[in-house]
Amino acid sequence: MRGKQAPKRHILPDPKYHSPVVAKLINCVMEKGKKSIAQRVVYTAFDLIEAKAKKPAIDVFGEAMKNVAPLLEVRSKRVGGANYQIPVQVRAERRQQLAFRWLLTAARSKKGKPMAEKLSAEILAAAENQGDAVKKKQDVQRMAEANRAFAHFAR
Repeated sequence: MRGKQAPKRHILPDPKYHSPVVAKLINCVMEKGKKSIAQRVVYTAFDLIEAKAKKPAIDVFGEAMKNVAPLLEVRSKRVGGANYQIPVQVRAERRQQLAFRWLLTAARSKKGKPMAEKLSAEILAAAENQGDAVKKKQDVQRMAEANRAFAHFAR
């Protein structure tokens, strides 16, 4: 590794819920630097979640993140001319980032509705352990479980 490691950037909490996790979600939703539009999408989605779930949106979002975030994933490693898929534990920051990515990919893949509605539907489904994002997590976990025999190749 050349040079020095990039410094850790601390994100300010979002203005409405005062949560750094929601602020990171807003930044992940944002496209082409349009933060006000991303905030509107996320806050509208949270309002829809509160209306449907009859619970605070931040609690439902926390539950969804817990259900989508993976504990294990596989990494490729070359050992003696063969590539092995080695299961490794996922660091907390990467776990959060993967959960955001899978939630947003699942929401964006749906067609015919505004983004706020698609995002709220996906978060609600994830909170109930359903939906495409949870399915993606289960696939990753299953792949890691299937390759558990190669865990001894990890450092």
